[in-house]
Amino acid sequence: MKRYDYPIVKTLLDTDAYKLHMQQAIFYNYKNVDVVAEFLCRGDNFLGCYSHVLLEQISMMRSLSLSHEEYIYMTSFPFFKKEYLHWLKKFRYNISQVKINNYQGQLHIRISGLWQEVILWEVPILALISEVFHSNFSPEISTISAIQYLDSKLKKFFRYTKNIDLSRLKIVDFGTRRRFSYDVQYAIVKRLKEKFPFLIGSSNYHISRILNLSPVGTQAHEWFQAHQQISSNLKKSQILALKTWLSHYGNHLSIALTDSITMDAFLHDFNLFFTSSYQGIRHDSGDPVKWGEKAIKHYEESGIDPRTKTLLFSDNLNFKKIISLYKRFNNKINLVFGIGTKLTCDIPYVKPLNIVIKLVKCNGKPVAKISDSPGKTFCLDKKFLKNLCKVFNVS
Repeated sequence: MKRYDYPIVKTLLDTDAYKLHMQQAIFYNYKNVDVVAEFLCRGDNFLGCYSHVLLEQISMMRSLSLSHEEYIYMTSFPFFKKEYLHWLKKFRYNISQVKINNYQGQLHIRISGLWQEVILWEVPILALISEVFHSNFSPEISTISAIQYLDSKLKKFFRYTKNIDLSRLKIVDFGTRRRFSYDVQYAIVKRLKEKFPFLIGSSNYHISRILNLSPVGTQAHEWFQAHQQISSNLKKSQILALKTWLSHYGNHLSIALTDSITMDAFLHDFNLFFTSSYQGIRHDSGDPVKWGEKAIKHYEESGIDPRTKTLLFSDNLNFKKIISLYKRFNNKINLVFGIGTKLTCDIPYVKPLNIVIKLVKCNGKPVAKISDSPGKTFCLDKKFLKNLCKVFNVS
């Protein structure tokens, strides 16, 4: 097994933008909230053998901190507040929050502590697992082969879209969590920026900074999950999550995620005030065409011109799916496409890992995610899941 005498994650900003955006909202609204998150491998991979390497890498992360240059960069965004950035500059990873072990070949990871601290663990740990696995399983793969395959995909893309007006096409790199490696992600995003005029940003703050791209991201499922126990009324938990986010960020970062308790339950709570105030919504599970049609219908029934709003698609996209969805919805509504694993871990003879880290508890009580794709629903407490389904009328 390959050993590392250097840190794979080299900067605090090598993470997804929505983690920092959520962290700031938590910092100002939920400083004393405790959470527990756990790792899940949805595939049949036995990853427990990498536990010692992961522990070594996580131990190295304790020295990460925001550099002066990075701090100055963060102050350039209008939605970050000084008090939070001062706190973030002093932030250090607390490695005692992470417990890792190998149980009969399966990798077990449990992260617990204050939400405002725990929130930054997920993305780098998933990226570490992916890179360590691939460097051992496919050590012969280089950035050159990744770029060559990307170039072949781009040739097909331009050939298939020769007669399509792509003036409104917008694509974002969402590939940090399950990348083949940091080097591959950086090389691919750099190549896209050089060759692909439709790339408008990256979810990775570090890569965005060094490549002069826009960092893109709002909130994840955990934002809505935690509110299931933060709210005094479970039925109104999504409403509280939407309201708190909007009151904190206003016109900034106003794309709402729809599938924490299914799209239908979300739209029921996405009242006229939210529908008018939020710039748009994000798709992350279920049939994207049905979801898009449902979203447009919701805007129309609310008396809002869909062309003033945005749909962000981010579920298992590749260039072929992006073309299909663009052709379907381009004339009806604004579109953004976040492409992740099929961008940064799409290499011949390489099978990406299907791994996640999800919130399982908030303030000592269970939380759940009820996805529009049955395989993505996640909860460790069946009783709570059953009650959540009943409260939100989810079958």
